[in-house]
Amino acid sequence: MTFASHRQRFLSTLDGWSWLTLTICGLLIIPVAVVVSSIFIPLTDIWAHLFETVLQDYILNTLQLTLGVLLGTFFIGVGTAWLVTMCRFPGRRLFEWALFLPMAIPAYVLAYNYTGLLDFAGPVQTLLRDFFGWSRSDYWFPEIRSLGGAITMLTLVLYPYVYMLSRSAFLEQSVCVLDVSRSLGCTPHQAFVRVALPLARPSIMGGLALVLMETLGDFGTVDYFAVDTFTTGIFRIWFGYGEVTAAAQLSAVLMMFIFILLWVERASRRKARFFHTTNRYQALPNYQLKGIYSIGAMLACLIPATLGFLLPVTIMLSWSVTSGMNELFSAEFITLGRSSMMTALVAAILTTFIALIFVYARRFSQSPISRLSVRIGTLGYAVPGIVVAVGLIIPMGWLDNRLDHWAMDNLGVSTGLIFSGTLAILIFAYLVRFLAVACNGLEASLDKITPSMDAASRSLGLNSLQTLRRVHLPIMWGSILNATLLVFVDVMKELPATLVLRPFNFNTLAVRAYELASDERLTETGLPALIIVLLGLIPVIILNHSMTRSRPGHRAMAKSQALKRVKI
Repeated sequence: MTFASHRQRFLSTLDGWSWLTLTICGLLIIPVAVVVSSIFIPLTDIWAHLFETVLQDYILNTLQLTLGVLLGTFFIGVGTAWLVTMCRFPGRRLFEWALFLPMAIPAYVLAYNYTGLLDFAGPVQTLLRDFFGWSRSDYWFPEIRSLGGAITMLTLVLYPYVYMLSRSAFLEQSVCVLDVSRSLGCTPHQAFVRVALPLARPSIMGGLALVLMETLGDFGTVDYFAVDTFTTGIFRIWFGYGEVTAAAQLSAVLMMFIFILLWVERASRRKARFFHTTNRYQALPNYQLKGIYSIGAMLACLIPATLGFLLPVTIMLSWSVTSGMNELFSAEFITLGRSSMMTALVAAILTTFIALIFVYARRFSQSPISRLSVRIGTLGYAVPGIVVAVGLIIPMGWLDNRLDHWAMDNLGVSTGLIFSGTLAILIFAYLVRFLAVACNGLEASLDKITPSMDAASRSLGLNSLQTLRRVHLPIMWGSILNATLLVFVDVMKELPATLVLRPFNFNTLAVRAYELASDERLTETGLPALIIVLLGLIPVIILNHSMTRSRPGHRAMAKSQALKRVKI
């Protein structure tokens, strides 16, 4: 076949949905394409300086940080998920939802709280010196602003990702496989290691993949703790040395590092599949823990929930009262809150709208181009915010310069920063980063609508858009609101992209907290950080409620238990 015939055959497979998703994907992929293309630009002199000084630190610290956080989140997330799902001990019901709560706190906020608590001038070390009469040279205290401190902070706020997906996997496991393992003489510990853990592997690895992306994309924590990683290096090269091209090249290295790790994880599974071959979703066995085992289980759940949420929130409340709650009603803080929430709301609505187009095109389009466009367009969540910022500021800055030169030459006026100096570029960065978050929720909701409903709507003469408006949207409305809310909270917490791309004289709560912490005004970070955390609690509560009702047979089990109580 000739090239013309191949071209004609390819174009014939494209429908309206394909062209729409292909156009959107082309826009969304701009930051990634710009960063990747930078590797073909010759290296500048700054790279020789990096090789001789800090590049090795960037690599080693990033690897140690990633490994430490992955190990910490695995043991805490999987261990606590198994305990609250399969074991019975005092407080289990409380810990089921309490272990979700640290997800609401950004890691950089936790870093500010624990620095204020554990630093040399903090209350803990001050109390030790006053009580024992020690001087600084008389005792050793772990340094919170260190690589170990960064690993601890990220572990405490990211383990809920692993906990959430692991608990979901344990809840969905059939009681039959556990019965078989017990009939073969397995103890509860052996059943966990040999049966439950392998079956839950896909979910656990999915949680660890999310942890990996969040860890490699973190900027606020490692920057505040002065830990040299790829993200701090990109920021320093860009703003410290003014080398935008070198920053893009270092961003490309980081992005390839992330994709290689994700590919290794997927390749390790090869063609392995994990299925539950029974419909026996009865009440899961509850191993009754007694004595020291019961106390150990309580402590294992209490410590991460307390250190990851209860103690930081207490510190934030204390700081908010100390710095003055009247600031909450000041004109400056109201402006700050309004700008943060309006930006997040616009970004969330736009992101959910684009996500709805993507999932709908994936359902109705027969072209493989649509599916490929959706997969590529949602890659942004794997790309750190600082990398997205670099990938956008380069082309947008180039457009601003070209337009400004043309306007000066032909009109005698300066156009300024039309593309790179407005909120539009910031909202677009949020769209690139969090589109996958909205798509995942909407796709799961749309998949639950049977194709027979689509066929029925077509038989009544409705086209795809009318089917969406009259059939799908009313059914999906709750999921649409949830997706919008999740993106809204993620935007509120986003720091690196906002810090780099925000227009002049524009601030958000996250950036304000970062500025105050950079000035060592930690007490004043309490109020903006507390607002972020309170907003972050909303999707956490929704997720916990959804998981509680997610297990197959949930209603039947609840009805059975109610009948038993009535009979008693």
